[in-house]
Amino acid sequence: MPSPLRRLLLATLSVATAAFAQTAPTPTPNSSDPATTLAAIFAEALARGQAFENLRSLVNNSPGRLSGSKSLERAVVSTGKMLTALGLDRVYKQDVRVPHWERGSSESVIMTRQNSTTRLNAVALGGSVPSPSMGTTAEVIELKSLDELATLGREKISGKIVFFNRPMNPTHVLTGRAYGEAGDQRNRGPGLAATYGAVAVLTRSLTLAQDDIPHTGNTTYAPNQPKIPAAALSTVAADKLSATLTTEPKLRVTIKINSRWLPDAPSHNVIGEIRGAEFPDKIILVGGHLDSWDITPGAHDNGSGCVQSIEVLRLFRALHLKPRHTLRCVLFTNEENGTRGSIAYAAAAKAKQERHLFAVESDNGGFQPRGFNLGSTQGPVHERAAAQWRTLFEPYGISSFVKGTGGADVTPLLAQGATVAGLTPDSQRYFDYHHTTTDTLDKVNPRELHLGAAALASLIWLVDTQGL
Repeated sequence: MPSPLRRLLLATLSVATAAFAQTAPTPTPNSSDPATTLAAIFAEALARGQAFENLRSLVNNSPGRLSGSKSLERAVVSTGKMLTALGLDRVYKQDVRVPHWERGSSESVIMTRQNSTTRLNAVALGGSVPSPSMGTTAEVIELKSLDELATLGREKISGKIVFFNRPMNPTHVLTGRAYGEAGDQRNRGPGLAATYGAVAVLTRSLTLAQDDIPHTGNTTYAPNQPKIPAAALSTVAADKLSATLTTEPKLRVTIKINSRWLPDAPSHNVIGEIRGAEFPDKIILVGGHLDSWDITPGAHDNGSGCVQSIEVLRLFRALHLKPRHTLRCVLFTNEENGTRGSIAYAAAAKAKQERHLFAVESDNGGFQPRGFNLGSTQGPVHERAAAQWRTLFEPYGISSFVKGTGGADVTPLLAQGATVAGLTPDSQRYFDYHHTTTDTLDKVNPRELHLGAAALASLIWLVDTQGL
């Protein structure tokens, strides 16, 4: 189709869609008929949802929202304005001191062969120490597990660059399970390898995608032990390095990382709430984490969770749903490299003796919602939720209610007696973009994003009105 004609058609469709959204009837919520209320919530979200436009603003104006960055603090201000625009009963910030790590510039991984050099696509792991100014150059030893470090011992590891190359398990339908199983290489591998005398670490990116895009993520070092540079290779680069090592076992690689640690920086959790009509001192929380890695716009991780949480409060306002308990949206800071936001929030809640009945977060991307994980110290809450509400959610493609701990930012509230939950979207594409430069707005489908917001609002309304 010629470009001008295509633009005209798209513009016409956009106008028609907007016009329909303005006139589309929304079912009237009915407290005695949960199915009608859920229909109203989903209809409002799909016809007039604001989450995607809020996400556009967030990722365009505040990409790379790593703790300590100016981008994160711009996001604190802008999301505070989004909440204020809803006419809530209260919008405020909670002070948090966060770690401040910067990767610097010109990071590189270069493979030196007999007659040539090859640059491998890589990014420094979050928290990595820098290499010497000329880089770290050494022979490479390829491992598939952390256990191999102890098997080989210091004699074979010392002075080498350790290359952890265990792929995520492709047989797991739930890709988060594969991510969790393979994640020890990135999370603990560099610190553990350092205790055996390794001079640097390379890890295979945590993704099932076969491409040349490296994925960053946090790593930690053992206390009072050496710290060594660490970087993640794209899956294509990891396979190239592995194949080269089979023919050139004495291959040398140079790693250059220019990162630095700075003093802890000020940041904030952003909080908005609708005061409960009957039980204002009992809290239902919905949230996501506002920070992202520095290299990524952070559309799915976790801009989507933040704007969905804001949208939950908008849906309650738009449909005149007056919560019985106080409904609180919390946008947590510093989930990616410290969880200081959730720690500070839970500590303040305990000090103020706040009672959280329910805390649900969205931190698995803005894809089609499939269900929820739920956890409680009071028995199998996921089974109770399924028995009560699965038939209500099934018309919207949501049927999974499994045992879980919510997610990193709400899990601390579990110990304080809250029931916790996490939204479970379809996971097949999430780790294609996770912690990369490609986690961009165009990877988020507006309808899927708004369906997730509606699912969260529906679950919260049911907990608020029926208990769990």
